[in-house]
Amino acid sequence: MFSQYRMCKEGQTIPESSSDDNADYIPDTHHEDDDQPDNTEDVKMEIVWFNVYNMTVLHLLALYGFYQSLFYATWPTIVFSWLLYIFGGLGITAGAHRLWAHKSYKATPFLRGFLMVCQTLAGQDDLYKWSRDHRVHHKWSETHADPYNANRGMFFSHIGWLLIKKHPDVMKYGNKLNYDDILSDPIVKFQRKYYQPLFWSICALMPTLVPYFGWGEHPFVAFTVAGCARYVFTLHMTWLVNSLAHYYGIRPYDSKINPAENRLVSLGAIGEGFHNFHHSFPFDYQTSEMGYSLNITTMFIDLMYFFGQAYDLRTVSKSVIEGKKERTGDKSGVRRFFRPTYGKTQ
Repeated sequence: MFSQYRMCKEGQTIPESSSDDNADYIPDTHHEDDDQPDNTEDVKMEIVWFNVYNMTVLHLLALYGFYQSLFYATWPTIVFSWLLYIFGGLGITAGAHRLWAHKSYKATPFLRGFLMVCQTLAGQDDLYKWSRDHRVHHKWSETHADPYNANRGMFFSHIGWLLIKKHPDVMKYGNKLNYDDILSDPIVKFQRKYYQPLFWSICALMPTLVPYFGWGEHPFVAFTVAGCARYVFTLHMTWLVNSLAHYYGIRPYDSKINPAENRLVSLGAIGEGFHNFHHSFPFDYQTSEMGYSLNITTMFIDLMYFFGQAYDLRTVSKSVIEGKKERTGDKSGVRRFFRPTYGKTQ
């Protein structure tokens, strides 16, 4: 089986664990458990109005921030905002996603602490919740147990899943997985305990105060541009991986699943849009075989490896990739929209 081996950066082949209780390897479509989500039942959507209100206010502030960036913000503020976007994105891609959710490499306490700060800057809940939901997403992808099930529509998989109550299967099946490896990390514990003050100081206050004290930017301009607009842009770039990358693109590794190779998403999400590869080989730290092409995150991890901050980088061999392509890949190279494969899509 193609998941039988993993390979470290040095090329050493290490036997892969046969258990996925700790999400060491989580298959995308082949579920071994007898008890599976019932994907034919109707879903009653219960709107969480508090979240709707918060998202509405946040997006209005962000829209004003984009306007401010065009006509009032200084160049240092705009450059600073883009840097915050990159660092916040790395907190999600290199941190929450590849390090904590998939354990595709290991990191020193210094790097883990840095990525924790960056992930807090991105403002997408604490590391434990993000990684937990993502593991459930991979284990029961595009079923009712998937927190951002693309079969319920592109809007749902993009942002709608945050505006309504989770389907009961998300909690039911999510409880079947083991997250002890995440919760045992003292850095995750620290962030989880102090997440609210960390979020407000790193994601909201710092982007406002640095431009104000650093180069005299108006505080409201700094707040709406470097704070709100940058934050919302980061959110949508991350959400595109769950939505657009599950809808449109090529599927050279597994034609039977919806996740696709979408270079536009990889550009915005600094390397996370090669999604057919990622759902075929979720333990590979590169999330693609494209090298550094549209993959800033892989460049960053390799840089950290060079400086001794990242180690045990896990990859899949070329022969295994080619074998997977030959067995299950779409060889046409045609970019296609997905078709729902499970039950109803409401």
